[in-house]
Amino acid sequence: PDLGRRFAERKRCADLECSMLMCRGKAMRDFKGPDCRFVNFKKGEAVYVYYKLIGKSTELWAGSVGSDFGYFPKDLLEINHNYSNEELELPTDVSFTWCY
Repeated sequence: PDLGRRFAERKRCADLECSMLMCRGKAMRDFKGPDCRFVNFKKGEAVYVYYKLIGKSTELWAGSVGSDFGYFPKDLLEINHNYSNEELELPTDVSFTWCY
């Protein structure tokens, strides 16, 4: 299916609003995203995960570094704390419609 501005049709979250933290990890290397939908980070920074895309783009997770929020490749994160073992599967919304 045509996903339009979405990276995937579904995501896994810890709660229905995807507002609860799923896990925290440490960035294994620097990352600079291709556009404003992505969060940038430096090696060693703490990254907080709020949801994981599933389906077409399983390699992307969404989270925050400081006050910045966005997508990043999951393979760049070394998980060091899980906040929830619950994972709800939900439909995704349009990916950051404010991002031009």
